[in-house]
Amino acid sequence: MKVEKQETIYKNEVLTRFELYNSLFQTLPFQKVKHTGALLPFFTAHCEREVENRVNPKEIIEHFFEQYGQYQLEMDEVDLLFRIIQYIERRVVLFDAVEDAEFVKTGRSEDAYLLGSLLKQAAANPELNEKIVEKFKNFSLRLVLTAHPTQFYPGDVLGIITDLTAALKKNDLDNIISLLEQLGKTPFIKTEKPTPVDEAVSLAWFLENVFYPVISTIQKRLDSNFESLETKDPIIQLGFWPGGDRDGNPNVSVQSTKEVSSLLRTILFRAYYRDFRVIKRRITFRGVEHFMDNLQEIFYENSFNPADEPINVKPVILENLEAIKHVLSEKHGGLFEELVDDLILKVRNFGCFFASLDVRQDSSILRKAHKYVREKTYPNIIDGYEELSEESKNAALQFKEANIEFDEGLDPLVLDTFKAIRYIKKMQLAGGELAAHRFIISNCQQASDIFQLMELFLANGWTVDELPIDFVPLFEMVDDLKRAGEVMKTLYTHPLYKEHLKKRKGQTIMLGFSDSTKDGGYLMANWSIYKAKIELTAVSREYDVDLTFFDGRGGPPARGGGKTQAFYASMGEEVENNHIQLTIQGQTISSLYGSFDTAHYNIEQLMQAGLASTLNPRPGDTLNVNEKKVIEDMAQVSHEKFLKLRHHPLFLQYLEEKSPLKFLSDINISSRPVKRNGNSKLRLEDLRAISFVTSWSQLKQGIPGFYGMGSALESAEKSGAWDKVQALYKSSGMFKTIIDNCAMAMSKINFNITSHLSDDPVYGDFWKIMKDEYDRTKHYLLKISNSERLMDEFPVDRDSIAMRERIILPLVVIQHYSIQKLSELDENDPQYHIYSKLITRTIFGIVNAGRNLA
Repeated sequence: MKVEKQETIYKNEVLTRFELYNSLFQTLPFQKVKHTGALLPFFTAHCEREVENRVNPKEIIEHFFEQYGQYQLEMDEVDLLFRIIQYIERRVVLFDAVEDAEFVKTGRSEDAYLLGSLLKQAAANPELNEKIVEKFKNFSLRLVLTAHPTQFYPGDVLGIITDLTAALKKNDLDNIISLLEQLGKTPFIKTEKPTPVDEAVSLAWFLENVFYPVISTIQKRLDSNFESLETKDPIIQLGFWPGGDRDGNPNVSVQSTKEVSSLLRTILFRAYYRDFRVIKRRITFRGVEHFMDNLQEIFYENSFNPADEPINVKPVILENLEAIKHVLSEKHGGLFEELVDDLILKVRNFGCFFASLDVRQDSSILRKAHKYVREKTYPNIIDGYEELSEESKNAALQFKEANIEFDEGLDPLVLDTFKAIRYIKKMQLAGGELAAHRFIISNCQQASDIFQLMELFLANGWTVDELPIDFVPLFEMVDDLKRAGEVMKTLYTHPLYKEHLKKRKGQTIMLGFSDSTKDGGYLMANWSIYKAKIELTAVSREYDVDLTFFDGRGGPPARGGGKTQAFYASMGEEVENNHIQLTIQGQTISSLYGSFDTAHYNIEQLMQAGLASTLNPRPGDTLNVNEKKVIEDMAQVSHEKFLKLRHHPLFLQYLEEKSPLKFLSDINISSRPVKRNGNSKLRLEDLRAISFVTSWSQLKQGIPGFYGMGSALESAEKSGAWDKVQALYKSSGMFKTIIDNCAMAMSKINFNITSHLSDDPVYGDFWKIMKDEYDRTKHYLLKISNSERLMDEFPVDRDSIAMRERIILPLVVIQHYSIQKLSELDENDPQYHIYSKLITRTIFGIVNAGRNLA
């Protein structure tokens, strides 16, 4: 479909319909406020006009109330602002639902990255068909759901979105009105912080309502297209972090892990039971009674009377289903056999665990735990171990098998580490190896971090011969990425680890985008990770190790999001791409995987990207030496520019005073703290990348998503390399995606909102530094793409972003107004709390609107 046609359809089917239902929504009163909906268009238009004229947010709000004299008291004004926030929060939900309802119509189904186009080619080309079947033997896609706090819809609201989307598809006006009224009365805000188990419950909604039917549908399609397709493990897999991710979250305990593991099993068996009841209603023939009774008991008991220490009953379930299928085939002409096949497929995919529960902890905690193990297993043999060189540390390790006793008075995080390691064994007994088979080491800096973790397992009841665990290093910082190749070489050449890898059939390495962006800036982060992938691929191939990259990606481009499938389709021959694994989190979960249609589309995109990069690699995607040097030179310029800003004495102070950073900890969205090291003074290195990126996003300055890119492109032009950069944009999918994702990030920036700071006596010059780089970057992005507007090549995404930014503009203005008001108040003033609450409420809507369509 032509780009122009896509844009026309999007405007007609989405934007026009949204305006229609929005006008209806604004007439629905709730919360005892009759006129808020009527005032909202005037308030929105006022904000748009004043922001365009670069008026101070405080003056924007004051000017509005001057026009509406009925709000004489300040508290009346604040009350109206709260009501406006409530309406806008729900406008975002309405827009989400309209977009999801019209997803198929907007033309994305004809996207070049869809799996369907490849399957059509394979059907007409036996040679290609054979290549795909062979590729699938060593290919997998794993989506890992994380509890990172970047999307705040509670389960009730997710349910409304689902129902509203279905009603909009049918144009069921009565139901739409009822759902909009329900939406108006349903709270968006939780009164208490969620626990890790609460977070798991929220994400389980997506597992049960979206991934369960979508993955089985795609797998069924693959099976029907490729008769000889047989794989040991499921092609599409799910991972899960809530309840297992301990990194910087002291609220996660082994009890959390146990409860989440039980939750995943229970909701899965309830899904099985629902499907089984359909089978039972249809298959009422003789010969299947015994097998049906067996399954009835298994599904019911595991759904409603879960055992404290369950066992893996997957083989028994499959045995009974196969027996039923045999009876149907032999005695009843195969009637309703397809229903049994569908459940067999689901049980093979999801087993008894639904999603693999990953355990993650920071290397600093694991080193503390290892010190305790050393004291227990080989005391007095190693003196001053921590001061030894890396080589000496590794030589000193003994890998003793033991079952150490530990003191309950230990450091809580060390104690939890030991208990978690032991509980993994129980999860494997309950759901099989795939239920929990990975331990991820955050901030992994050296090979000894992996070896020491192995020793922790061996000291807690595991053995060298029976160690079905993948030890996954997570490299994030720019310097750690540079050392990653040497770290893995040390691992690959170690006799014990070498034997371990043979049993595990390969090595998984996690690369983090978020912290690398915070550490080195947008371009350097992307380039450092790409270089690390090339080096790690070369090292792994040298030692004949099957390598899997697990990418820690967030929602916005500043954290690795954006056009994700384009990255995987353009890795080139130097980067291993047999297995695609990535985190999906926050608004990415609801926006890309929140409905059957969107999840189906995005999963197929990722699969096709992984297949195409191997089956049909583009020559330009494998960079030559000269092309790498061009990007390397630009990355260095970008890095220096970013570090200069980061080291500016006002950098952190500006973020604390002018953004809602310090209020992120007050919103009940996550069990994780905003920063590491508890209540200590804020340091940039302790600030979580999510909080860092979110704060700049709320400011509408988006520094992590672009800063340094303009200077990098300018330097290339001044050095005479512009033609090479232009050629790279056309030939390299990786480089083009970096540029395009930067343009996406830039599309959400509006420096007009903070333009009053240009004259600020403290921050004026600092603000101008950032604005200058924004202008420079925009100029060069338009130049390299030969466009008049950002994202000209992606008009649907551009229009979606523009509408979302328009919807939330009043929230941004209210937030900045409130921040300015707080600067005039003492913390003990009763109004201080009220304006603080206004800020926290605006954060929700701004983030929820920030979908990154890809």
